[in-house]
Amino acid sequence: MEDLIHIQKTFEKVVFINKKVSNREFEDCVFKNCDFSNSDFSNNTFMDCEFINCNLSMTTLSGTSLKTIHFSNCKLLGIQFNSCADFMFAVSFNNCILDYASFSNKKMPKTKFNSCSMKEVSFIGTTLSNSVFDNCNLENAVFNDTQLKEVNFLTAYNYKIDPEFNPMRKAKFSIQGIPGLLDKYDIKIQ
Repeated sequence: MEDLIHIQKTFEKVVFINKKVSNREFEDCVFKNCDFSNSDFSNNTFMDCEFINCNLSMTTLSGTSLKTIHFSNCKLLGIQFNSCADFMFAVSFNNCILDYASFSNKKMPKTKFNSCSMKEVSFIGTTLSNSVFDNCNLENAVFNDTQLKEVNFLTAYNYKIDPEFNPMRKAKFSIQGIPGLLDKYDIKIQ
């Protein structure tokens, strides 16, 4: 990873813990079984890349561009995605652990979250229009001033969302998820 520009490369079993990598460009690269935990990846550009079975927990991404990035079976604990560059920010997640991450104030419509653990994730001020939370655990996730127009929560669970503070026109919820929309009223639904 010493080169400044990496195109169509595969990085496999790279262990890069507590290290700093900055001002690099990665285009159409694949990262497999890598451990980048507690590292500083600030000010890099990742475009059309895929992370598979990687650990990026507590990795710093300040000013980093994530342009069409797919994470699969990754551990992403505490990542502050809100500090990433906004231009062309596009990510998707499959079977990932995103607990304690933050997407605050990000514009990320049509984002797909599939079978993810998203405990205490912050979506304050986030635009998630037309996104999908398929089989995701949203326990204690924070939704406040979050744009949820046409978001699909049909198979998501453990969420608590206040409809008064989150525009959610045409969002989809299952009958089992209704208590998560009425939680603040402390009523019992049986």
